[in-house]
Amino acid sequence: MSKPNMFRCITGAARRLLQKLCPCCFGSKEQHSGNQFEFPQGFVWGTGTSAYQVEGAWQKDGKGESIWDRFSHTPGKVKNNENGDVACDQYNLYPQDFALARKLNCNSYRFSISWPRVQPTGRGEFNEAGMAFYDRIIDELLAQGIEPFITLYHWDLPQALQDEMGGWASREIAPLFAEFAAKMVERYSDRVKFWTTFNEPWCTSFLGYHNGYHAPGIKDPKVAAQVAHNLLLSHGMACQAARARAKQPIELGIVLNLTITEGLNPEDADMAEAAWRRDCGYYLEPLLKGVYPQSVIDEIGDYRPEDMAVIKQPMDFLGINFYSRGLVSNGPIPYPVPGSTYTQMGWEVHPESLRNLLNHIWNDYKGLSPKLYVTENGAAYAETIDDNGTIPDFQRVDFLKGHIQQVALAIKDGVDVRGYFAWSLLDNFEWAEGYDRRFGIVYVDFTTQKRIVKDSGKWFSRLAKSNTIAMPEH
Repeated sequence: MSKPNMFRCITGAARRLLQKLCPCCFGSKEQHSGNQFEFPQGFVWGTGTSAYQVEGAWQKDGKGESIWDRFSHTPGKVKNNENGDVACDQYNLYPQDFALARKLNCNSYRFSISWPRVQPTGRGEFNEAGMAFYDRIIDELLAQGIEPFITLYHWDLPQALQDEMGGWASREIAPLFAEFAAKMVERYSDRVKFWTTFNEPWCTSFLGYHNGYHAPGIKDPKVAAQVAHNLLLSHGMACQAARARAKQPIELGIVLNLTITEGLNPEDADMAEAAWRRDCGYYLEPLLKGVYPQSVIDEIGDYRPEDMAVIKQPMDFLGINFYSRGLVSNGPIPYPVPGSTYTQMGWEVHPESLRNLLNHIWNDYKGLSPKLYVTENGAAYAETIDDNGTIPDFQRVDFLKGHIQQVALAIKDGVDVRGYFAWSLLDNFEWAEGYDRRFGIVYVDFTTQKRIVKDSGKWFSRLAKSNTIAMPEH
């Protein structure tokens, strides 16, 4: 058995004792590897959360109902019929959470604004109590020396807009979202420089409107295609509105969940390239080039040629959420893939694909792609607290290390990557999976709301402080 595998079988006090007695065999590679990569000065090390997953306080201080409030309270929609009513109670506990983020040496924190918290019905009057909450969030982050990185929409649409107009299925939602974006930027841009319009529009359109796995739980492929277009149109209008209201120069972008699709065998290369064009090009082509393939236009019921100029707004950065690669083949694809490991979500761990993805975007859209951030990357694993009250989540440490090494290699390749956000700061409400999947580098006891920094959080803290990572020997 190799030393890494042997080490994984040793936990708790025995592991720490062996680290002291024999650091060469059982210490971290960072302690004795001479092959170090230093990230560029000013590189962003962050973590993130989203409003519905952590805030709780679902009916407090005038907040309106969201589609996730309605969806999670519908029996059978979420595992164990769980919901985000309390979640991590960050509405009340944010000071200690941000102190933890500072302790982990994070210099940036990505979070979302709950649209129904600040504008309960998605139109009309804004809710001052909700607006003041995000004032407190921002001020606390800045007091901790952490840069706020705001997402305007992370899936929690005001339920009133879903009831009245079908939510994102109506293009009439675009000016409403632009108004919301303008109000947020007007209020907070004196302190917040970094803004993204949407998190993972693919999930909103496909999981929300195509297969119904996420809120609002609709299953209609034709509607999903319209939703995808309306989200991009809303992005463009929001960019225009945000820049017009900004109180200082802001950096503006969008966050896409992208994957690199690879062929199982060399003869599958053409199929993999076609999958890349279909899946990632669906968003990158209109955002960066202002064009859709004709096949996409044919799917959209309410499409107007002038929409493309609105969608293709100048962006300062592109956020990329990456968790696993895709595989295609002319023959059967084995599961599990020989030699591969998988997270608790059933996603293959393949760090090399992150480097491939970053290079693919940078080279395919040369001169068009703005600077890049890895805005989400992480893994869910089953884990327990050991006898010493610590959480030795070595699998997550390996996952983060492997992927960050690939970010380093992409930077060496010449890709302009400016930062990395580990997902997530906290174990939280994992959407349709409820509380059964833990992505945090900080453990949350959802009964007591106690937080415990996992070994992965300790490792990430050392990495962020040093701004260097030990690279593989080969």
